Amino acid sequence: MPLADDIRAFAPANDQEEADRALMLERLATDPQVLDRVSPAHFTASAWAVDAAGARALLVYHRIYDSWSWVGGHADGEEDLAVVARRELEEETGVSNARLADVGIDGIFSLEVLPVAGHMHHGIWVSSHAHLNVTYLFVADPAAPVRGEPAENASVRWAPLEDILTLSTEPWMCEHIYAKLIERTHRLLG
Repeated sequence: MPLADDIRAFAPANDQEEADRALMLERLATDPQVLDRVSPAHFTASAWAVDAAGARALLVYHRIYDSWSWVGGHADGEEDLAVVARRELEEETGVSNARLADVGIDGIFSLEVLPVAGHMHHGIWVSSHAHLNVTYLFVADPAAPVRGEPAENASVRWAPLEDILTLSTEPWMCEHIYAKLIERTHRLLG
């Protein structure tokens, strides 16, 4: 399975990624529905979209989380998660000319297992579950037009990296995910 090969090839940079990588590989080996939402731990993909200087990131105001956040979505059966991340970037922001950044042999920028609390979505209860998330780095032009996706987000904006930890109202995401992505962006592009 190419996704398992990519995740296996990813070099974890910390204990969180090491543990989450092991869980993802275990779920890929044991859960035939892991690419679909029916599984209580299923794959998602995120697009961490930044400008060429690595100074700003493209954020959406996510309706469910009531917070500024990165872009992402469910695999819904698609194993090529870079395709999923690009699709979500286009659908949620209107950005269609972003370039997938070369970050190594596997193409993966970051791995994380994200807890999702139970919530209402379009009038239907969604039970608590886990997103086995694979993040890809995209470089986009902040001068290109953006637009929101009203069913998913209330707004789209470019934000300086140093502002993201105060724009997000999700402490867990700030501490465990966004701080890591910001640091990696500075190291790679800054």
